[in-house]
Amino acid sequence: MTAIICASDPLALGAIRAVRRAGMSVPTDVSVVGYDDSAFMSCTDPPLTTVRQPIDAIGRAAVELLTGQIEGAQVAAEELFFEPEIVARGSTAAARVRV
Repeated sequence: MTAIICASDPLALGAIRAVRRAGMSVPTDVSVVGYDDSAFMSCTDPPLTTVRQPIDAIGRAAVELLTGQIEGAQVAAEELFFEPEIVARGSTAAARVRV
């Protein structure tokens, strides 16, 4: 195993703890990635690499759709897709080549 990708930043912090308990190091032995870019993730040890969602764009789209419905407009039943951003910090590194 070279990396752990977690569904949330708190889970990623737990994964870092588990990696250390197993006698390994983050990111030297295992890279860890969280999700959501929660507050203070840049202050953890090591700073957590995470996936940031475009919260502002998601909120604007939700308000526009809701406002349209309130005003009687027909709202398409399509899914909206938003591109997340990877915030690379100290909990990830290139995988070591193992022979």
